[in-house]
Parts: sequence; structure tokens; C-alpha cells
Amino acid sequence: MELTSSAFAPQGDIPGRYTCDGQDQSPPLAWSGVPAGTKSLALVVDDPDAPDPSAPKMTWVHWVVYNIPPATTGFEAGAPLPAGARQGLNDGKREGYGGPCPPVGRHRYVHKLYALDTVLPVLRPATKAGLEQAMQGHILDRCELVGHYQKKR
Repeated sequence: MELTSSAFAPQGDIPGRYTCDGQDQSPPLAWSGVPAGTKSLALVVDDPDAPDPSAPKMTWVHWVVYNIPPATTGFEAGAPLPAGARQGLNDGKREGYGGPCPPVGRHRYVHKLYALDTVLPVLRPATKAGLEQAMQGHILDRCELVGHYQKKR
């Protein structure tokens, strides 16, 4: 599988409109190569450099989406999700996308897409940890796209 964005290149800078410095809307994403037998897709966006890339202490979760229909080939910027897709809680304790907003330094934002051989049950709570546990033994393929962002001061 391959995951891309028309807003930023792999390892490139994420434009401000997709961050707390801008409109804080989810970036456009597109994917291809979903394997046969895929029943649903899941997406996790996180920052392994929190709070400071020179001394990371945690991975901050920005977006959790699961049960994306397998025929879906991407998301438009800030658009509603396709029917059936469910969003989980980010580390800002809210459902949906929470864009990059690093307190210091240039952070990596890892967009991970998973092809699953099942449709997952409704997760309670729908967190990254809960999703990862539910996906165990069901991942057919995965891919990732990394973008970077540093707050404008």
C-alpha cells in the first residue's frame, strides 16, 4: 500500500493550515494498493517527538479513525468521513482530528494506514491503544507517511 498527501511530500513540511497555527483541518490523504480481502481500513496520526524532539517523553495521538470502507481511496482536506467510518479520541481528549501544535522544535507526524481483514466492533473508549489491541491478528498490510511541522513564533 502507499499513502500520500497532495499537501506535503514524504518527510516534507506540513502546511500551517492543517495545524493549530492555521485552520486545524485534517490534510488531504490518498492511498492505493489496498490488498484483496480488506474489510476495513484504520488510520492513526501521531507525534513520537512529544513534547521536545531533543528529549521525547511520549507519543502524542492526533487522530484515530477506524472502519473506513475498503473502497475509500482517501480523504479530502477537512472533509467529513465516509459513511461507516468512526473516529476515536485524540490526546487532546476530543473525538476527531487535532492538528500539529508542537510546544518546541520540529516534530514528526506519522500517518499510519492499516488494511484489516475485519470490520471492528465499536470501540469504547476508541483510543489508539484500544484500536491497536482490536487490530491484533487482523492486519493485512500497512503503510505510512511522515510529515514535519514546527510552530511559527
